[in-house]
Amino acid sequence: MVALIDRPSPNHDARPERGGEPCPPDLLLLHYTGMQTGEAALERLCDPAAKVSAHYLVEEDGRVFRLVPEHRRAWHAGLAAWAGETDVNGLSLGIELVNPGHEFGYRPFPERQMAALIELLHVLKAKYSISPARVIGHSDVAPRRKTDPGELFDWPRLAKEGLARPVPAPHQVRPDPAVAQIQFTELGYGFLDEDFEAVVTAFQRRFRPAAVTGAFDSETAGILAALADS
Repeated sequence: MVALIDRPSPNHDARPERGGEPCPPDLLLLHYTGMQTGEAALERLCDPAAKVSAHYLVEEDGRVFRLVPEHRRAWHAGLAAWAGETDVNGLSLGIELVNPGHEFGYRPFPERQMAALIELLHVLKAKYSISPARVIGHSDVAPRRKTDPGELFDWPRLAKEGLARPVPAPHQVRPDPAVAQIQFTELGYGFLDEDFEAVVTAFQRRFRPAAVTGAFDSETAGILAALADS
């Protein structure tokens, strides 16, 4: 297990209960910090006035900070939904990756950072029996508001490690938004009625990062159909 550096945040509360016990997390949610430095991100995540936090933060040099105990609900997802659930914070473990994001000079995630993340994800996935299909990005659960971890994040590497869904070969289908809404819902995406383009964009960031256009074209429809059949 990667060495953890404790940097406790006060920003957390109780997870929802099931049978008198806190629900164990069954979703791993990846973010980028979207701030100019990792230290600035740590300060914000630990500032009680900010009212935001995550369970872990992974620095670009591979250091991993533990901010919130796993049995507590960190405040990282905001207004979000996945697979019909709206208390995404209550169901998930939030992992922040230090990266300036699209606002401050978005860049690829360094090797040491990715290696540390993969090690951490392996531990958490095994500990809580989390399916690769439930390792997702912030933009997946909040497509209207968020773009992280973004199109430069190496999802294929996680898939090779058994830590995320792989990108399948596209089916040959005609783009049909009505069918797509059903398929997106089956995969877990929400906010579809008024946000179809936002969901398509989030899906492309995850499964077709070379062309994030927001247009529901044949290739996007084909990837979606292949995932729906898998």
